[in-house]
Amino acid sequence: MRAALPAIEARGLRKEFVIGMRRTSLKRLMLSRGKVERKRIQALRGLDLTINAGEAVGLIGRNGSGKTTLLALIGKIYRPTAGKLVVHGGVAPLLELGAGFHPELTGVENIFLNGVILGLTRKQVAERMDSIIDFAELREFIDGPIRTYSVGMQLRLGFAVATHTDAAIVLVDEVLAVGDEGFQEKCYARLELLRDQGRTLIVVSHEMPKIRRAAQRVIWLDQGQIRMNGPTDEVVDAYLDWSHQNADTETG
Repeated sequence: MRAALPAIEARGLRKEFVIGMRRTSLKRLMLSRGKVERKRIQALRGLDLTINAGEAVGLIGRNGSGKTTLLALIGKIYRPTAGKLVVHGGVAPLLELGAGFHPELTGVENIFLNGVILGLTRKQVAERMDSIIDFAELREFIDGPIRTYSVGMQLRLGFAVATHTDAAIVLVDEVLAVGDEGFQEKCYARLELLRDQGRTLIVVSHEMPKIRRAAQRVIWLDQGQIRMNGPTDEVVDAYLDWSHQNADTETG
């Protein structure tokens, strides 16, 4: 049997953010002589992981655990502070609602813009245009500027474009939570189709039923480190138990 090829390899992966701190008093401002206080935030603390081509992997963990940061590094939105990250193949990131859309361009124009950014030729975008519009259910509005679209409409268009590319790796970060139940079902069916086609999927969600459905394996991040990495049900059950115990502790 042929061994699976890695799609993503991380070794000692670290990401640090440096942010300026607001002065809390006039006295502190005077004593600092105008210097800006800076705080270092360790978003990822030396991750070692491999995601194989064709895997569907879920990322779970509390807010601030490093899930979105990891996806942004894979999508080449950020650069690592230290360590090594190798990504094999093109990436279609769906990380932020409306990201990459120009508010003054029409839906059609934004489909062309985003499609080309994600690696398609203009001819390929044109050939897939009807399928993208029909998936997004926006034919009536597609010639209007994006600034006139609702949040849900932008979500539908962004997801439709990202999942109609030829990218080997698809990143989805929580944005599906914005759509209505019917469209969410449609999106997860689309993700299952891509998974069956051999694409690599990485899905972030706080909704564990959706993680169970979409992912074959789950990585649980906690304070920038991998707390658990294994079969979906095993990791999700452990995470839910831990969450309930901590909720009881916090309220007790």
